[in-house]
Amino acid sequence: MPDLSNFPPRKRPVLVVLHQERSSPGRVGQILESMGHALDIRRPVLGDPLPATLAHHAGAVVFGGPMSANDDEPYIRDEVDWLAVPLRENRPFLGICLGAQMLVRQLGGRVFGHSEGWTEIGWYPLNATQAGTALMPWPDMVYQFHREGFDLPSGATLLATGHHYENQAFRYADNAWGIQFHGELTLAMMHRWVVHGAHRFELPGAQVGSLHLHGRLLHDAALRLWMTAFLERVFHED
Repeated sequence: MPDLSNFPPRKRPVLVVLHQERSSPGRVGQILESMGHALDIRRPVLGDPLPATLAHHAGAVVFGGPMSANDDEPYIRDEVDWLAVPLRENRPFLGICLGAQMLVRQLGGRVFGHSEGWTEIGWYPLNATQAGTALMPWPDMVYQFHREGFDLPSGATLLATGHHYENQAFRYADNAWGIQFHGELTLAMMHRWVVHGAHRFELPGAQVGSLHLHGRLLHDAALRLWMTAFLERVFHED
């Protein structure tokens, strides 16, 4: 029998929650797999159940989608309620865009649109707070695709800010994180978003599709490096 004592234990899978039939965990999924995690992909909008415990997972990532955390659809309400599980069990959790807004709702904060109708759709500056800078280096520009933002939940630490939507990244307790921007897009995903989301480019503050792709050439390398380092921090194993 081979001696397995020198091999690291197999890492637990990461729960991945997506909100559309054709959604993908993209670069985030690729990074997690490179870290040794399998992906347990669930789509509650299609009827997939969420686990009663994360004891068998390394943590969870809830991604974005075109819906709102304020929607009254049963799966939205159930998903917001389910976020009590990683919080109660102190398991690593990352919410991206809609996922961050759901976390805010679970923590008692508000999710709302800009008072003057501004959106963030394209590439926008990001400013790390003192707490964020102490944690790690942050990219100067990030990719956004949203028209709602959120309050900073009570007890949370603000890590990064933006202009039209001030609260861009936060940490709650030890293991819960929310980011408003998108670091998960592969080039193919960005092409799909630019095509299928083109009707949103006329909204106040939105950038035209060519600027999305040109901005990727300028800013994506730094965002990719940050996303890798950030996921390693969120899903570290002691």
